[in-house]
Amino acid sequence: MTGLPTAAEMRGIERDAIASGQVSGLDLMERAGQGVVDAVLAHWPELAATPHRAIVLCGPGNNGGDGFVVARLLKALGWELEVFLLGDPARLPPDAATNHARWAAMGAVKPLPMSARPELAGGTGLIVDALFGIGLSRGIGPELAQGALMPFDGAAYLDWHRVAVDVPSGLCADSGRILTDEAGRGPAFRADLTVTFHAAKPGHLLGPGPDLCGRVVVCDIGLPSQGPVGALSLVDAPDASVLRKQGGHKFDHGHALVLSGGRGRSGAARLAARAALKIGAGLVTVAAPPEAMAECAAQLTAIMLREVAGEADLAAMLEDARLTALCLGPGLGLAQARALVPAALAARRATVLDADALTAFADAPDALFRGLHPGVVLTPHDGEFGRLFPDLAARLGAAAVSGPAFSRADAVRAAAGRAGCVVLLKGRDTVIADPSGDCRVHAATGPRAVPWLATAGAGDVLAGIITGLMARGLPAMAATGAAAWLHVEAARRYGPGLIAEDLPERLPHVLRGLGA
Repeated sequence: MTGLPTAAEMRGIERDAIASGQVSGLDLMERAGQGVVDAVLAHWPELAATPHRAIVLCGPGNNGGDGFVVARLLKALGWELEVFLLGDPARLPPDAATNHARWAAMGAVKPLPMSARPELAGGTGLIVDALFGIGLSRGIGPELAQGALMPFDGAAYLDWHRVAVDVPSGLCADSGRILTDEAGRGPAFRADLTVTFHAAKPGHLLGPGPDLCGRVVVCDIGLPSQGPVGALSLVDAPDASVLRKQGGHKFDHGHALVLSGGRGRSGAARLAARAALKIGAGLVTVAAPPEAMAECAAQLTAIMLREVAGEADLAAMLEDARLTALCLGPGLGLAQARALVPAALAARRATVLDADALTAFADAPDALFRGLHPGVVLTPHDGEFGRLFPDLAARLGAAAVSGPAFSRADAVRAAAGRAGCVVLLKGRDTVIADPSGDCRVHAATGPRAVPWLATAGAGDVLAGIITGLMARGLPAMAATGAAAWLHVEAARRYGPGLIAEDLPERLPHVLRGLGA
């Protein structure tokens, strides 16, 4: 599991390493600057072929010190440099002050905000944002934006490459939110490449962070390796041994039950059921009301079909202990969901509640929460989350005027604690949390970006994958994290033109690729 340290946790890691004598602050700064230069030249090979021009914006802290190292290293390669500093050089931290002096022996340092447009303009070059990094605690403000960021928005810098050191200025490293003033104004640097150190930070993956960061490169600067720091981690590829079938009878791999809506509304349940079967549930049954039986029967073969007219029928079905996981919500209908969800929860089986099973309780979320248990997974999108947790959604929607700002991870962690079960908040930056505070992020960004996954029915397939994995015996948190990764990977394997029906069919390819 890969940790996503917050700014405070990252500073603690650096402080402990320096205090132990393993490394000095100057060593870390030198390695960081070298890592930025190496990443820039690797990302843009044309910049390595011949010296170019660079403008380096240095801030008043150690991020600014990294910028001075970058300037010095580029100067040694024959580049033409223009370097700016925000604040009084006499007030720089010791390591940053040392690197300021090293650069000052080689070239000029101009003040920020700029009093005049930079001398270097036109053609191509590199703009280096080393203003704040992970240290930003408030919006950068209109004066600094006008005198440090906006000069590069014009046509004269259209073809210049833009790199951020650690985190683009204006972005909260812990939340991925743009820090603003009280009026909601929050300019931020937009990078093509962001070079961060030791580990990715939450802000690289959450909210608008990926759009501002561009490609994110993690640079090793020699800090000691350790396990995940804090309660936030990255969803990695699942262990193949967990997904691999070891033989046995079909009932050894669980029996998933998916509840369907009425006539003309069974498609979502059928998508979820097929995903549950493809991910390895031993048996899958769709339970449909009488008026939907004919259309389901016409579409289902390996998936079994049972008639369920109401909560009494469902309760009777659930007397069979071999039914190991339930899925309610996709296409279910609000009235039917309100009636069936309590009966499903009373059975205390592994349960996924999605779509209508969530919206049906929008006017009384506490009525839903009272029946939840640790074996339940809620899978809302942003709208459904806002209906169940309006106070948390409101905090996400409010202006972020100081850092660390309230993030999607904070919201989902609080929601899971309140609901007493696992909550998965869907999106490009999917966040999963359980009541213990364990929180994981799966970001479909960068090399894992799948914009074609924004298609009707994709969420129903995700619910089915989670249900199938829980039917096989995976705990709720493990099943949900694995499903989020598998869902995106199946979409990546298919590519543009994907529709929801394609996703279950790609799951066997993904499983083979994992060695499962």
